[in-house]
Amino acid sequence: MGIALDEVGTRARTWSELGASGCFTAEGPADVFFPLVAAGMGSDLALMTNAAIGFPRNPIHLAHAAFDLQRLSKGKFRLGLAPQVKTHIERRFGLTWSSPVERMQGLVEAVRAIGETWKTGAPLKVDGPFYRHSLMTPMFTPAEMEYCAPPILVGAQGPKMAEMVGAVADGLLVLPFHSKRYLESVTLEAVQRGRIRGAELRSFEVVCGAIVGLGTDAQSLKVAHDGVRGLLGFYGSTPAYAPVLEAEGLGHLHEELKSAVRRGDWGSLLSMVPDELVDAVATVGTPAEVAAKLTDRFGGIADRLALFIPHLVDDGALGLLLRELRARDQQAGVQ
Repeated sequence: MGIALDEVGTRARTWSELGASGCFTAEGPADVFFPLVAAGMGSDLALMTNAAIGFPRNPIHLAHAAFDLQRLSKGKFRLGLAPQVKTHIERRFGLTWSSPVERMQGLVEAVRAIGETWKTGAPLKVDGPFYRHSLMTPMFTPAEMEYCAPPILVGAQGPKMAEMVGAVADGLLVLPFHSKRYLESVTLEAVQRGRIRGAELRSFEVVCGAIVGLGTDAQSLKVAHDGVRGLLGFYGSTPAYAPVLEAEGLGHLHEELKSAVRRGDWGSLLSMVPDELVDAVATVGTPAEVAAKLTDRFGGIADRLALFIPHLVDDGALGLLLRELRARDQQAGVQ
């Protein structure tokens, strides 16, 4: 849920006290970097963009923001990037859409090269089809930092983007609208092909987005279900997520949801999302139930979980969930 910028520091401290290890921002009605500054100043949480839309931003801008947040968080920042879809790139940002996989690879490599120049003083030389950088003077070089350059993670779901991420990036951001079936049979298989092709020796992190509805009684569970169904209806109307519906035998839902959104009939989305989609793509229940389901679904896959909770949730319930998850990690020997 959205949090006012002047409340972020307080909320970050609360999340830390409840047992969270980090917090992230997503693109929405506010800037994706500014809230992390407030969170970093107000807590010791790890910080991550999950994810910053890459194509409208210049690699220099991204590198400066990433290095600043890495310094602020004492080495606990992750730069998460995502391509967004053609309609938003062209109509919202007014830019040209082309070759998203190749462009994202160029962006990752350019940001990394800029960081390497800042860390080592090596000449800056980026000369690709999408990004070119050949000048870095001392005036624009950040002060020496004791921490390593922040890792770059990329959001991917389809096989082409996922394979590129495995080959080039430092980690994968698993988009929250996914099923275990699609994740394992499509996305992770493609990532592994990329790892074998070009990056098997580099450390690699998998951060799984998880849509969660959390409640402790009948009323709060109804609110949780409604919030989750509304979010799934919106995601399901987007062409980029149609393959997930197809994988679950619910391909017909995409056109139905898309038609409702085009009519502006947002209220109907709740009734259009069946229980089987909720069960396949999201996790809803009490703190103990959600912890058990998340462990079953992501155990052995995720290095970290990024919880997307599309409704107001009581801090007590959130704290119970985090304690349950931490206890399960300890039982499994996960640090």
